Amino acid sequence: MHSIKKYLTLLICFFSFILNAQRQNPLYTTDYKQQRQWVDSVYNTMNLKEKIGQLFMVDVFSSDPKEKTDKIKQLISEYHIGGLIFSKGGPQRQAKLTNEYQALSRIPLMVAMDAEWGLAMRLDSTHAFPWNMTLGAIQDNKLIEKTGQQIAEHCKRLGVHINFAPVVDINTNPANPIIGNRSFGETKNNVTQKSLAFMRGMQKEGVLASAKHFPGHGDTDSDSHKTLPTINFDAARIDSIELYPYRRLIQKGLSSVMVAHLNVPSLERRSNFPSSISERIVTDLLKDSLGFEGLIFTDALNMKGASDFKEPGDIDLAAFLAGNDVLLISENVPLATQKMVSAYYAGQISEQRLSHSVKKILYAKYKVGLHKYTPIDTHYLYEELNTVHNKVLQEELFENAITVVKNDRAILPVKNLDLKKIAYVALGDDTGDAFIEEMNKYAQVDVIKGSLLSDILIQLREYNYVVVGYHKSNASPWKEYKFKDKELVWLYEIARLNTTVLTLFSRPYAMLDLQTTTNFEGIVMAYQNSDIAQQKAAQILFGSIEAKGKLPVGVGKEFPAGTGIHTKALQRLSYGAPERAGVNSYKLNKIDSIMDYALSNNMTPGAQLIVARKGKVIFNKSYGYHTYNKKREVKSSDIYDLASLTKILATLPLTMELKDKGVISLGTRIGEMLPSFKESNKEHITLRSMLSHYAKLRAWIPFYLQTLDSVTSKPSAKYYRNRPSEQFNIKVANQMFLRSDMKDSLMLQIRDSDLRDRLRYKYSDLPYYMIKNFIENHYGNSLDALTLQHFYKPLGASNTGYLPLNKFDKNRIVPTEDDQFFRKQVIQGYVHDQGAAMFGGIGGHAGLFANANDVAKIMQMYLNGGSYGGKTFIRKETLDEFNTCYYCDDDVRRGIGFDKPQLGDVGPTCGCISMTSFGHSGFTGTFTWADPEQEIVYVFLSNRTFPDATNRKLISNDIRSEIQRLIYDAIIY
Repeated sequence: MHSIKKYLTLLICFFSFILNAQRQNPLYTTDYKQQRQWVDSVYNTMNLKEKIGQLFMVDVFSSDPKEKTDKIKQLISEYHIGGLIFSKGGPQRQAKLTNEYQALSRIPLMVAMDAEWGLAMRLDSTHAFPWNMTLGAIQDNKLIEKTGQQIAEHCKRLGVHINFAPVVDINTNPANPIIGNRSFGETKNNVTQKSLAFMRGMQKEGVLASAKHFPGHGDTDSDSHKTLPTINFDAARIDSIELYPYRRLIQKGLSSVMVAHLNVPSLERRSNFPSSISERIVTDLLKDSLGFEGLIFTDALNMKGASDFKEPGDIDLAAFLAGNDVLLISENVPLATQKMVSAYYAGQISEQRLSHSVKKILYAKYKVGLHKYTPIDTHYLYEELNTVHNKVLQEELFENAITVVKNDRAILPVKNLDLKKIAYVALGDDTGDAFIEEMNKYAQVDVIKGSLLSDILIQLREYNYVVVGYHKSNASPWKEYKFKDKELVWLYEIARLNTTVLTLFSRPYAMLDLQTTTNFEGIVMAYQNSDIAQQKAAQILFGSIEAKGKLPVGVGKEFPAGTGIHTKALQRLSYGAPERAGVNSYKLNKIDSIMDYALSNNMTPGAQLIVARKGKVIFNKSYGYHTYNKKREVKSSDIYDLASLTKILATLPLTMELKDKGVISLGTRIGEMLPSFKESNKEHITLRSMLSHYAKLRAWIPFYLQTLDSVTSKPSAKYYRNRPSEQFNIKVANQMFLRSDMKDSLMLQIRDSDLRDRLRYKYSDLPYYMIKNFIENHYGNSLDALTLQHFYKPLGASNTGYLPLNKFDKNRIVPTEDDQFFRKQVIQGYVHDQGAAMFGGIGGHAGLFANANDVAKIMQMYLNGGSYGGKTFIRKETLDEFNTCYYCDDDVRRGIGFDKPQLGDVGPTCGCISMTSFGHSGFTGTFTWADPEQEIVYVFLSNRTFPDATNRKLISNDIRSEIQRLIYDAIIY
């Protein structure tokens, strides 16, 4: 009676399964008649062995030797297996094997993978998306859907039809050794919403999703790969928590479920009986109670949780009889097939039962397009599995996941950089190099090292802000994450004595090791130690992006699940993929070709180049070497002589600041600024006219020529000494000191110099000598100290300043010329411009050194309307005044200090940018430009003057403006 009732129930389920095929179950499509026709036609041609073969999905390692992978061919030819699950290897090898195997199989094989965080879970050379625990911190579930979608795109490209994801286990046990980071979190609603979004994204792309591990593997402290874990909760608790996401996913069209090897006493009365072979769990609960009609997979049958229970073959038969459709990774397919055939002829397996599962498998194959199978195209496979769109999404995911857990006194993001001296201490066993490099884009952050805690604490006395990075391996989600006792001691002592921000690049449960967090002013959870996680954590610390994440799991009473403090951005530059700012990265990368051409034709030994758009640095590269001997490659931290960029990056901001303070106006005259210029021919020249280069001033005065010996053409002993003294204390170059009274003499020469005969545009350095003199007199301090104090320190431009040899390692400073005419030496770390050199290296028109990143900060400050990092430096109205062409009608393109686009065909830019844009170029091969309309900052630094300043090939070939043209051509929107 019981067997008849069971048979009728099975028959009713099967017909219900067929009748409901046009509902939302994703195994079916709208072309149901064609689908059923194909399924029936294939099924009707199959013999018993072929039908049973469809139930098996065997594992393949594309990394295995040929003799091992060839064994699969026998299983295809002789046992007609229905599917493959690929594990470790590489995409090209897997694609090749898939094509070989599919060619052997009369009925196309269904290919599966565990690709929970992308193909990289199993394959090299593929993109790794964040782990589920990281995704669980994200509040925007559309991003989770995008993740599922992109993973599905990769699966389809590689001929994979089903991804055993999402993991819907609710990780309520921090000690869980196998789920942990693979779970979206500990709350059923968050896990469910994330799982739904992930499933929706995958199935949208035609890849079948699989919820696992049924009925719930989240609250266990053992690993079913090694033993049979026990879930010791009553049925009501399991129904309320563990089964909750399954109900919602099934309602929304879940394709498949994977049943775990678990001991669940409240659901299966037999002691230590695996859920994967329990009819009560697979059929009564999953199929009947929950109404699931999709494919049911066992978890791998070679896992200890299952394989310890029965002999190979027996476990397969038991799993099928329990209600599973697909037997995953059987230990012995031939033996299992034999036992299944015997069970069929013995009446233990009915034709209806076999048909039920086989047809479900065939329906699934139709759904994924195997009725029209085509081999995998292996061309450009690597490129299409690693696209810029993946990188763009990866950035968005980490930006949205990283969580500020604690933020006492709003210590984050870091403000007032001029008041901060920042140190970094590394803990953990993995690298924090990307974190350090990224933080140093914002401010000088010193790495503190030592084998003894006492050494560390002594060094930290000099700092008032300490970032501790806890870095644990990112190789897999199962890696060790706990603090060592020694690390905890160090951490507590550092936090007790210093203002400390702890940033954890590990799973959240690491925080459970912290006995107290009282002395930590800030705690940031970055979840993983990938480069992108480190970079985005640094950007959040310094306020270039907001913190948006919330903890997906609780870590003690102080920080329950859902904890997360939203921080605001401070208008600092962030760094990311071009597409994030509406620029095509493939087009932008054509810059490389132009630079290769420039370097190969000796236009410059090397260069730094930065492009930012919409406040985001989207291109940041260094090219070539310091010199043509190619001994030292250019790095992004290297320092270049900016030449005339000094005008708009040093003198001009101080001038605008004085305008804001009401000290000067554009109508202020030279005679008012410099009393010594009264009654000179320059007395009535206004600030507006001279900074527009429309004041009859000479272009420059070659002061240095008068200091050369007329016979030897060497620096005259009348003016120079090779050692400093009271009378010779102006350092011009290495072992070259100018007479102390020469600065006054040079200013007199400027005052007394003739004006040009008629008024017309003429670029001139002379205004900046005069303005420098005025600024220094006004403040009673040098331009070097003033720019540092007023702008560079608050901006975090820690690689910018005059007299770089006083601040930076000489090896970081790129040489500008082998000067055989004036200083008779290689100029490295000393200003290239002779006039600025004769003022001790501090000129209003030249003398500033920086890297491209710092130049971009200052230019971005201008684009921001005078604000940066939460501080207003210059009023927007003042910037607008200075960025105005007052004499355009007189064919003068210049603004006040700023250069502007050409009015005709010839000029400093590509001619393809807005007239509101502004910038400047420098003699040494430097260039920077900002465009408010397109929100673009472009910086190009080079030493085209090395070894000889007469080399004008960079200029004559319009390299800088051609790159600018490429930037604008790459704009998408």
